[in-house]
This record gives sequence, structure tokens and C-alpha cells, in this order.
Amino acid sequence: MAFLALGINHKTASVDVRERVAFTPVQLVEALKQLCRSTDSREAAILSTCNRSELYLEQDSPTADRVLQWLAEYHKVSLEALRACAYIHVDESAVRHMMRVASGLDSMVLGEPQILGQMKSAYAVAREAGTVGPLLGRLFQATFSTAKTVRTDTAIGENPVSVAFAAVSLAKQIFSDLSRTQALLIGAGETITLVARHLHEQGVRHIVVANRTLERASMLAEQFGAQAILLADIGQVLPGSDIVISSTASQLPILGKGAVERALKQRKHKPMFMVDIAVPRDIEPEVGDLDDVYLYSVDDLHEVIQENLKNRQGAAQAAEELVAAGADDFMLRLRELAAVDVLKAYRQQAARLRDEELAKALRLLANGAAAEEALAQLARGLTNKLLHAPSVQLKKFSAEGRFEALAIAQELFALDETESKPR
Repeated sequence: MAFLALGINHKTASVDVRERVAFTPVQLVEALKQLCRSTDSREAAILSTCNRSELYLEQDSPTADRVLQWLAEYHKVSLEALRACAYIHVDESAVRHMMRVASGLDSMVLGEPQILGQMKSAYAVAREAGTVGPLLGRLFQATFSTAKTVRTDTAIGENPVSVAFAAVSLAKQIFSDLSRTQALLIGAGETITLVARHLHEQGVRHIVVANRTLERASMLAEQFGAQAILLADIGQVLPGSDIVISSTASQLPILGKGAVERALKQRKHKPMFMVDIAVPRDIEPEVGDLDDVYLYSVDDLHEVIQENLKNRQGAAQAAEELVAAGADDFMLRLRELAAVDVLKAYRQQAARLRDEELAKALRLLANGAAAEEALAQLARGLTNKLLHAPSVQLKKFSAEGRFEALAIAQELFALDETESKPR
């Protein structure tokens, strides 16, 4: 049995690599089944976000090379390029890594809360695919419990800082008065919801939400008195939009250079601030070459994010200690579980020997033997049978010079040194 956590993130891979290795929601179930078949993994889950793609596996023994090869083949990327930016964690290191990720300690934004929900979604999808079993399931539950403790017992989540918050903070640097701007939000997921909330709190009252389905866009728009449109109608509202923030799961760009050029002409080259939070990207990178366009990707937000982390740094050490304790506790309980099957078999064997000797004692009584004789025979017979197998094995260990096994046996049977010494 071995846990394996393997992946890439914002610290090890550029956005170009991350978008090529990202999994779309519709790919996940089949990818999980294929992953298990191709890598001899008994259990598997995949976490894929803007900033990371990670595989969590339970195997007989860690086979990282085979997993890396599968990941490269699945996404049609170079194995060498993937190996150069991938990280691998095994067993307790994998446990600690998962707990750090869920607690927001490994995020671009220290302590950001969205990652826990994303990890819970990864677990739910893996359960749907039937690729999570008892061991990985226990690890996920322990991970969620530790992350909750970190949130409750430290200040890591105070002073909200996220990619969404960083995007709005950057917009404030471009426009002195956000209340006089119009914002176009592309997508209707969790990140865009946070962006809408931050913009609304900053006084932006003209918000347009564009999404693939009008129903989903309308649900979000209603919360902030915004307008809902379909993706196909973006061209109509783009010229009036000062702020454009996009985060969808589209595999192809939503906004191209030509569409933005046409919008700029209608705006008479009034500046336009754009943030592409999606991986793969929603806005063609060439848009950033246009005059009067300030285009930022998730990687570009890093400096803004760093400025907003100061209030969380003090809580990070306490959070790391809680994660370490959570990982230690999980590994301890896992090691205890390893003894369950042995204890169960030992109890069954002892119960069988007990029943055999009890049957003999009852036959003695039925044949007229005294109760004291039957009880003495029961005690002798049960003692001899319980000690027979351990005695044979201990003599074998001694003959083979396996003195460490003898020391373990002395500890196992809780023998005092004086009891184990020859007289």
C-alpha cells in the first residue's frame, strides 16, 4: 500500500504548460477510469484548477514514472517537459501535501478558501467514477477535517485574499472611481461569483454576466442586480465594458484580438482592463499587444496577491503545525488499521481453540468426571494450544539468530526481563 500525489502547479509550471495539462469537467470520469487501468492504481482522484493539476493515487507500490507517462500521453505533451516541472510525494509526504493544499497553504493566495471546495468536488467526481475506495476515502476525510481545523483555529482565512480579490484590487489601480465603470464578467462559476461580489462591494453597479447558459448567468446576475447575456452576445456589450474578467472551462478562447479591436474603436480607445483567470485561457494572448488594453493572466496577479498576504503570514506557521499534526494522526491511525486483519485472524483462531477445549471439558463432565478435573483439563489444553504456535516460531527465530524478533516478542507479550531470563 502506498499513497502517491503527483502534479504541477503555479510554482513549478507556466500557464502555457498548466493549460495543456488541465482536465475539463467532462473529461474527469473517463480519465479517472483510464488512469486506474493504465497505472495499476487501486484508487485515484484528480484535482484540476487554474493553478494546479494533481493526481492522488493509492497503489501497491509507488509507480510515479508510469503515472507521469500516462499524464503526458493523455494530454499529448512531452514527457521530458512534464518531468521537469512535476512534483511527486509518497505516503506521509503525500498525506501532508494534500492537507496543505486543502488548507490553502500551497495556493498562490495563502489561505484562499476556494481550494477546499475544489478538492471536495474532486473527491465527489472520483466517487461518481468509482475510483475512490476505503483508503483514499479515509485520506480525503482526514484532509477535510484538518483543513476545517486550520480555518477554525488560525487566522489564515481572515482579511479575504483571492485571485478574484486581486483582480478587483488591480482594477482599482487602473480606474480611480470604480463606481463609474461597467464590468463584463464571462462565466458564472465560483471565481466569477467572488469577482462580482468584490466589484459590487467596491461600488460597481453596472455589471453584465455572460455565460454559455442564460439560466446560470441569470442566477448570478440576480444577486447583484446585474444583466445576464449569452456568450454569443458579448460583442454587443464589449464596447461599453471598462472591466472584463473571464473564468470559464472553455477549451477555446472566448475573446479574440479582432473582437477587442472592434470594441476599442467604438470606445474611441478609452482604456480597457482585462483579466483572464481561466486555464486554458479565455482571452487570446495577442489581445495584450493592443494599445489601450491592460491584459493580465493569473500569473500576472502574483505581485498583487503578495501585497495582500501580510496579514496572513503570521498564521501560516500555526497552520503548518496543525497540518503536520493531522498528517501524523492519520498515518498513526492507518498503521493501526494494518493490525486489524491480523488481530481478527488471531481472535478467530483463539475462539476456535477455546471452543475445541470447551467441547472436550463438556464431554468429560458428561462422562461423569469431576468439575475440578474438567476445569483443570480445559485450562491445560487451552494454555498448551494457545502457546504452541508462538513457541514453535520463537524457537525457530532463535535458531536462525533472529534476535530482533525475540525482542519484539518480549515486548508483544509484555514480559519482564526477569520473566524471560533462564533460571
